Amino acid sequence: MDKDKAQSRRNFIDKGMRITLGLSLAGVGSVALSRVSAKKWVWQIDPFLCTQCGRCADYCVLKPSAVKCVHAYDLCGYCDLCGGYLRPEHTERDTGAENQLCPTAAIERRYIEEPYYEYVINRDLCIGCAKCVAGCTAFGNGSLHLQIQHDLCMNCNECSIARVCPSNAISRVESDAAYIIKGGFTREESGG
Repeated sequence: MDKDKAQSRRNFIDKGMRITLGLSLAGVGSVALSRVSAKKWVWQIDPFLCTQCGRCADYCVLKPSAVKCVHAYDLCGYCDLCGGYLRPEHTERDTGAENQLCPTAAIERRYIEEPYYEYVINRDLCIGCAKCVAGCTAFGNGSLHLQIQHDLCMNCNECSIARVCPSNAISRVESDAAYIIKGGFTREESGG
C-alpha cells in the first residue's frame, strides 16, 4: 500500500511538472507570437494641423530634434523670392546668410532656370524650428512642412513634443502608414 501511495504521489508530481512545463512553453510561445504579430506604432505630424509654433525644436528629447522640414516638390512654385528661404522684410534677392530665414542655413537654393530655383533641405542642419514652414505658408503655397523622421526618432512612449503641441498635430500611427505630406504625396514620392 505504501508502494501504491508512492507511485500515485510520483505520478501526481510527474503530471504536475508536465502540465507546468507545457503551460510555460505555451506562455513563452504566445508572447513571442504577439511580439511578431503586434504592429509597431510611431509618432507623426499632420502638416494640415501644424501651426509652426517652433516647439518641435525645443521639446524633442534629441538635440537636434528628430523633426525636420520636408519639401513637397510637386506643390512648389520654385519661386525666385521664396518666403520660406528669405526673411519677410527682405526685398532684394541677395542670398547671403544674413538674409536667410533659416537660422542654421539648412535650406540650399539651387538655380534651375530664370526665374526658377529649387530649395533643398539639408536634414543634418535642420533643427525643426519651423521658421521656413511659417514663411512658406504665409507667403507661398505651403510646400515646406515638418515631419518626424522615424529613422531618427527614439519613439518615446510619450512624445515630449506631442504633450506641448498646441494644435494636437502629433499622434501615433502604424509604422507602415505613409508620412502625411501636403499634396497627398509620401516623403519618397515628393523627393524630400
